[in-house]
Amino acid sequence: MAWAALRPVVKACIGGSLIGITVSDRYFSVAAVHGGSMRPTLDGTTADGREYAVVKRSPLYDYSRGEVVVFVSPADHRSRTIKRLIGLPGDWISVPDKEEIRQIPEGHCWVEGDNGSASWDSRSYGPVPLGLVQGRVTHVVWPPSKMGRVDKRVPPEGRVMPQRNL
Repeated sequence: MAWAALRPVVKACIGGSLIGITVSDRYFSVAAVHGGSMRPTLDGTTADGREYAVVKRSPLYDYSRGEVVVFVSPADHRSRTIKRLIGLPGDWISVPDKEEIRQIPEGHCWVEGDNGSASWDSRSYGPVPLGLVQGRVTHVVWPPSKMGRVDKRVPPEGRVMPQRNL
């Protein structure tokens, strides 16, 4: 008798969970922001806790310079990282800290934190495989005081030389 009463509830929970997992895997998810490497765009070091951002899933290789992206860290495959996409495959990029110019290999991108002095990014570990990129950050959803769209910011003139302009 008890099972007959619980059965519709269990079915609804299972169905809702499957829909939630599908939406999260295919369309969007929410990511916690840790640390201050993306300050002032995103700040994961606030006194009242963390910021949370919406991550829109994108088809592979559908990204553009200046977007904030979430990717699996090439240094620790158990963690996700949030950085700004600076360069795409084939671009030449000026790395000021090392005073060198590098070409980004096919299938890779160059990412950097907005707060360069506190960011561990492509300047440290090199180009990131595009296969590790999981989506673009579109909005901050928490805390309410920072809710809003995350703007695209293209690197300064001369910092990135797109392959098509060479």
